Formats: sequence, structure tokens, C-alpha cells
Amino acid sequence: MKNLITCCTIFFLLISCQSIAQKDKKISKYKIEKTEEEWKKALTPMQFYVLRKAGTERPNTSEFNTFKGKGTYACVACDTPLYNSDRKYNSGSGWPSFDKAIEKNIETDTDYKIGYARTELKCNTCGGHLGHRFNDGPRQTTGMRDCINGVALKFVPKK
Repeated sequence: MKNLITCCTIFFLLISCQSIAQKDKKISKYKIEKTEEEWKKALTPMQFYVLRKAGTERPNTSEFNTFKGKGTYACVACDTPLYNSDRKYNSGSGWPSFDKAIEKNIETDTDYKIGYARTELKCNTCGGHLGHRFNDGPRQTTGMRDCINGVALKFVPKK
């Protein structure tokens, strides 16, 4: 019985130990970090839902779905350039689609939210959720389809 009490005490001590330095030191992954309240003030409710909560806008609701302007698509939350307009194509999916990103500005992650693995795309500057990458894009180019929530984008016309 004494050994059981000793083992339990050691176990609880080990799992409850937390360094104060670990609590005080915040590791910054993104160049732009804000609190949830700061993001709520900076974004519309739909932008917040998509970018900060990894939501999805309804298909065929984005003004960018059929938009054909020349320029760059940037993250609406932090202005990071994400896609050049010459990489945009009509996938018929209901969301703006691109076959190639400005790679250094996009972060990929694995998302299991709907029960199987998908490649999630995030802004590499602020961590905002953008959409998902699929391998059913145009075969004559990259074969990839970056399916992006239009509400996560802003368009910067070519000068």
C-alpha cells in the first residue's frame, strides 16, 4: 500500500510540474499575431469565421469566383500576396481556384475535420485559413487545385 501511495504521488508530481518559463515564453509562429478579440475587430464576421475558425463560405458566393482582373490576390487579414491572377482558373467548384500559389507565402497543414486527410492552406504571415489543396487541377499545368474561400482574399490590381 505504501508503494502504491508513493507511486501515485510521484506520478501526480510529474504530470503537474510546469515551468514558469514555459508559461511566460510565448513562441511566435507567425509574423502577425493578434488575440481573438483583435481579429474580431479587424475582420468581418464571415472573414473571422473562415480565417480564424477554419470555416468555409458557401459555394458560388464569392465575387472572385468569376472575376478576371489582372493582379495579385492577397490575404485580406494581412495583405500577404498569395496568388497571381494568371494562375487562377475556373474549376467549376464554386470557389476561386488557382493552380499555383506564391509558395513562400502559403503554409500547408493536414486537416481531418471531415473524417479524412485534406491539405489545408494557411497564410504563412498570419496563419489565416484560406482553403484546401486538391490534386484534380489542370493537368497541362501543375495538376493542383487550390480551392480558396474568396472572403479570405483581397484583389490588388496590376499597376
